[in-house]
Amino acid sequence: MFVAAAVGWAFVLVAAPYAADHLSDNQAGRTLAALPYAIGAVICHQRPERSFALWGHQLPVCARCTGLYVGACLAVFAWPFRLRLQKVARDFSPAARALSLAAIPTLATLAYEWLTGDAPSNGVRAISALPLGAAIALVVLTAAVDRVN
Repeated sequence: MFVAAAVGWAFVLVAAPYAADHLSDNQAGRTLAALPYAIGAVICHQRPERSFALWGHQLPVCARCTGLYVGACLAVFAWPFRLRLQKVARDFSPAARALSLAAIPTLATLAYEWLTGDAPSNGVRAISALPLGAAIALVVLTAAVDRVN
């Protein structure tokens, strides 16, 4: 379920602006295109200046949230290679340590924004959130596999 949600939501984030641009000819298309934006409004501030745009439409979430969700999606695809990764780093950190380390880039951009009043570019914000999104997904996947085994 988590895998489908992580991959599906990352896809929807990119598909929503396309749908907003190409499916707005009828009521059903407008409703379909609006749904991801309504969900995004619940979980994100959706500030236009802090969001990426595709096909002339803003994504349903800001650049940082986009980085989190794309990071989670990438971690799902990296999951099959986890044993190889664990062999490289035998002392792989426990979940709390991994999450703490992965959060450093995101926290650094937040600190920069709060201390200077200047926002880094959307690209920087998204890239800084990728490690945290990936770490969260890996922790969830590990917990799910441990629970099954």
